[in-house]
Amino acid sequence: MNQNEMKQLAAREAVKYVKDDAVLGVGTGSTVNFFIDQLAAVRDRIRGAVSSSEASTRRLKELGIPVFDLNDITGFDIYVDGADEINPDKEMIKGGGAALTREKIVAAVASTFICIVDETKTVDVLGRFPLPVEVIPMAREHVARQLAALGGRPVWRQDVVTDNGNHIIDVHDLKITRPLELEEQISMIAGVVTVGIFARRKADVLIVGAGDGVRIS
Repeated sequence: MNQNEMKQLAAREAVKYVKDDAVLGVGTGSTVNFFIDQLAAVRDRIRGAVSSSEASTRRLKELGIPVFDLNDITGFDIYVDGADEINPDKEMIKGGGAALTREKIVAAVASTFICIVDETKTVDVLGRFPLPVEVIPMAREHVARQLAALGGRPVWRQDVVTDNGNHIIDVHDLKITRPLELEEQISMIAGVVTVGIFARRKADVLIVGAGDGVRIS
């Protein structure tokens, strides 16, 4: 079974959590795209979605699924999103698609965060995937120096501007053994908009598409 087939397995399982007349949060990325495609089959029984990126918004609208502004929604049951890495405690690195700020906001509003991944994204210790940090453009070099002082190797993701008009720094060579502590530490650096560690708001349900089927925890 190839990686896309494992992603599709996880996406199909996640659709089972969608309730009638629901507004649900929808994330960003290749695995989520499979989930959005699956949503098309149930679009007549849901009210719509709140999206974490312009790319997902376009895909949802193309399939005839209404997209709501988060400011018009007081809350919703589930948020479905992927991860670049996830550990056994369901703490994640996210932001490979540069949507980490909106993803963190939508996740904060949802009652249940459902993470869907293929088995290659599961790790014992976070940090193999470079940690994305969204920064205000004028603060990019200041933030990079602070990240280097924490032991990482910061690299500006050139030619990428987030949906919020900001820059991304990818931090290599980190071994993140205390994700919540590092999330809070980086978040306090002046100029940081969001760090791609999701430990304060980690996943509630993890759905892994694997070569031998679906694993849920």
